[in-house]
Amino acid sequence: MDFISHSENDTNKFAKKIAKNVVAGDILALFGELGSGKTTFTKYLAKELGISENITSPTFVIEKRYVAKSKDTELIHIDCYRMDEKSVEQHYLNDLFADNNSIKVIEWSEKIEKYLPEGIKKIKFEYQGENERKIIY
Repeated sequence: MDFISHSENDTNKFAKKIAKNVVAGDILALFGELGSGKTTFTKYLAKELGISENITSPTFVIEKRYVAKSKDTELIHIDCYRMDEKSVEQHYLNDLFADNNSIKVIEWSEKIEKYLPEGIKKIKFEYQGENERKIIY
């Protein structure tokens, strides 16, 4: 499914659609260049999952965890921008991937693509212009 977002409000609408079907155990692998909308999408997805905290990209801490009240689970927000092969193993990502009790959202999935398990949900964000993004799901 391709979706064109012309604004944050449009990205919010897309996140609402995804939030309706996401369940514990799901891994949402986000792909896209800097500024393409990955964190904005995650912010709105988290809101739909009943998370009231301010969502920012966990670039320096690698992951942040939130209680997803509407799904009675946890959202684990992971940023792999600073990861390489050695840090993937050090950060226990395989254990996270095997956890079926939480929803995982991974920014910069292209950095760890060869480690991603099968059956994940890939979402690609393409920068189309200052206020336009193409989201491929």
